[in-house]
Amino acid sequence: MADKIKCAHILVEKQSQALAILERLKKGDKFADMAKELSLDTGCGKRGGDLGYFGRGRMVKPFEAAAFALSVGQISEPVKTEFGYHIIKRLA
Repeated sequence: MADKIKCAHILVEKQSQALAILERLKKGDKFADMAKELSLDTGCGKRGGDLGYFGRGRMVKPFEAAAFALSVGQISEPVKTEFGYHIIKRLA
């Protein structure tokens, strides 16, 4: 199993917003463009949501569990944490 993975995410306040983003992604909208436009995490939002590489123990538990369960290129369902709702894309 990978020690480190690379992910991007889009963080929003409400589950309804996260579900709307998933719909747009399914229709072909680009993840990076949506992260820049909509993510509350403006730091990595500017980079298209790119969080870079991280290992276990670096992210909050629900986020980490979802991120490590994804295969490369896969996008998660909305993941709730204390920060809001994340849509996670595994990049590597």
